[in-house]
Amino acid sequence: MSKRKISSIVLVVVLVILSFNSYFVLDETQQAIVTQFGKPVGEPRTSPGVNFKIPFLHKVQFFDKRYLEWDGDRNQVPTKDKKFIFIDTYARWEITNPLQFFIRLRDERSAQSRLDDILDGETRNAIASHDLLDIVRSSNREPEITEEFLEEIEVLQDISVGRDKIEEIVLEKANQRTADLGVRILDFRFKRMNYVDDVRDRVYDRMISERNRIADQFRSEGQGKARVIEGNKERDLAEIQSEAFREAEEIKGEADAEATEIYASAYNKNRQSIELYKFLRTMESFEKSMDEKTSIILSTDSEFFRYLRKLNQ
Repeated sequence: MSKRKISSIVLVVVLVILSFNSYFVLDETQQAIVTQFGKPVGEPRTSPGVNFKIPFLHKVQFFDKRYLEWDGDRNQVPTKDKKFIFIDTYARWEITNPLQFFIRLRDERSAQSRLDDILDGETRNAIASHDLLDIVRSSNREPEITEEFLEEIEVLQDISVGRDKIEEIVLEKANQRTADLGVRILDFRFKRMNYVDDVRDRVYDRMISERNRIADQFRSEGQGKARVIEGNKERDLAEIQSEAFREAEEIKGEADAEATEIYASAYNKNRQSIELYKFLRTMESFEKSMDEKTSIILSTDSEFFRYLRKLNQ
């Protein structure tokens, strides 16, 4: 190949390389800073599309335009009323000024580290400045009383600030400290809070004792009501049995009277029927009064003796 052709090929290759290095593309989730020898050049590039730069001389630093996540470490923090608790927090933030962000923080890793210092510090300050009740509650709600005896138990003390307000305080103070970093904290929340182990055990013991007391009260009231129910049952049963016995005796009396009337009407027709009736009644009494082991002494004027003498004649 001639030197002219080689030069042309080299020129074409150089032009292609230069063309590929003379622009960059931003999508909707990105923003960028163009630097020259490590220093920013021009305004931040925030609009999606094709952007141009000087090949080999300019470098592009890309930053995320979306909301970013910050997850705090689980820390042990004392409250104003000297209660030690574990606090776990999270936040959402965004890069609002890529140029300032690049100058102060350079990249997202440095930003996360800086937010650790700011948010953890402001969290500690806020927790140490408020009582535990303000941290765990958000409002002075009225407890729902389901039983009268719970009125003395379910008494909630009033709070002066509340958890939501403390979160707003942390967010406001943190944003004041990040104002010159090119970032903005969008939201801050307590993800979880709990007592330290030794305090939690004491709280659980107190809760168990309180609930056991309530359970004992329930059992006592239940036993009292059970005794009342049993007493009412025994009383009703006695009344029912007494009434049934009375009615049974009345029925028996009426039946005996009716039977006697029937017997009387049947045996009073003539002398023989009367004698037969007396004999049957005497034999019935004799049968009910004696058995094989009974010994009796009869007088000569006894009905038993008279009938027995007739049997022997």
